[in-house]
Amino acid sequence: MPLPKKYQRINFQPPAEVAKYATEGLRLRRQFGRGGTPVGIARARDLKNRKRLSPNTIKRMVSFFARHEVDKRGKDYGNPDRPSNGFIAWLLWGGDPGRKWAEHVRRLMKKADG
Repeated sequence: MPLPKKYQRINFQPPAEVAKYATEGLRLRRQFGRGGTPVGIARARDLKNRKRLSPNTIKRMVSFFARHEVDKRGKDYGNPDRPSNGFIAWLLWGGDPGRKWAEHVRRLMKKADG
């Protein structure tokens, strides 16, 4: 789907750091056999490959991070030896850098929307 003209100057390609976190999420999911949903896995693959995302995907990323902030308070969040499902899922969506980037792009979209 072509990008709306009003968004032509916005870079929808994930930064390398976001790709790195998504790659780590995929690695942890393979290692532990859990964490994330099929949507999260697909998102991680797109982020890892630095595929240009759609405006709707950016909105979904912002929503995901807002809903799942609470996961950071869960047991074993960030534990490298036994990471929580929430931690793995968070990484699949690009981790903290993914959140920061998606929120930045969303702000640019809102500005372009007028």
